[in-house]
Amino acid sequence: MIADDQPDVLEALRLLLKSEGYQIEAVNSPAAVLDKLRSQPYDLLLMDLNYTRDTTSGQEGLDLLARIQDIDNTLPVVAMTAWGSVDLAVEAMQHGVRDFVLKPWENSRLLRTLREQIETGRLKRESLRKEKEEIEDARAVGEALLPKSIPEIPGLEISTTTQPVRTLSGDYFDVMSLGENQLGIAIGDVIGKGVPAALLMSNVQASVRALAEESPEPDELTRKLNRSVCRNTTPGKFVTFCYCAVDMSARKVTYANAGHCAPVLVRANGEIERLETGGAVLGVFPEWSYEQGEVSVATGDRLLLFTDGITEASNARDEEFGEERLAQLASALRDRGAHELKNRILQAISIFTGGRAQDDATLVIVAVR
Repeated sequence: MIADDQPDVLEALRLLLKSEGYQIEAVNSPAAVLDKLRSQPYDLLLMDLNYTRDTTSGQEGLDLLARIQDIDNTLPVVAMTAWGSVDLAVEAMQHGVRDFVLKPWENSRLLRTLREQIETGRLKRESLRKEKEEIEDARAVGEALLPKSIPEIPGLEISTTTQPVRTLSGDYFDVMSLGENQLGIAIGDVIGKGVPAALLMSNVQASVRALAEESPEPDELTRKLNRSVCRNTTPGKFVTFCYCAVDMSARKVTYANAGHCAPVLVRANGEIERLETGGAVLGVFPEWSYEQGEVSVATGDRLLLFTDGITEASNARDEEFGEERLAQLASALRDRGAHELKNRILQAISIFTGGRAQDDATLVIVAVR
């Protein structure tokens, strides 16, 4: 598309570019530029910075550039003006212009500039398309591995939530049936964000499901999972993880904690215990042996598993919500069911932070009835 308010300029550019095999759309006002961009995509916009309202400063063109960015920030833009200056060129570049040509133009240079910018724009758009596809694929994999439904066993009520702060989450949780009156509950958090973190967590999710069937004891499952993560991750990456095996026939929870936020067990009388036994984070020490903890559970107890996006949520004064505040809130609301307790905690965090989410946040509430 060519945008200029001078008919002779439009005609000259039309003849030049048509002879080079370009398909041309010519417009003579900022409003027309925006209308065209809203109706179809273009390979390049060659535009004047000065129109009839303001013929020297370039401000009208700069205002137009800002609106173009809102419509299509991948569109290559080459600016032309007879009233050029270094300051104007710099500001135009800051508004998204890829190159800057003064009138009167030199045909060979202009054609070379257009070819380069069209090719660069196509490569950028193709790269963005592939990146978007990769993100969508990774997100689909992650969502497919999250539990579609929560297994039900007598005596337990479970409520869960996971809230990614970006398109892809490095948080993970799972609730698996392990047989009659038995559940496996896993929660984890990968260091880092984006596609690498999501892909690593997808590997963890799949591994936990496979290991839960062959290694029901949390310490053994965590040891094998750690070896797998060490083999499949790069140096500097690690995963915090906690696995709990719930046996309602024996009214007990056995667990292993690999450097994760210690789950909080709120007793029916309000006392608080933290599930800390375990060992190092996953992915650093391949031969680490994990300890296993065990706690009994009774009617009225509440077990909270969470990632640090819950406890490290900060307010405007950069104060964290914190594990202590979370535990005290859960203790004060221990008579509530799992769903209401989850919702009240999320509400309290939202009020504390003013609704600002800084990190992926996952919360699993287990209420013993």
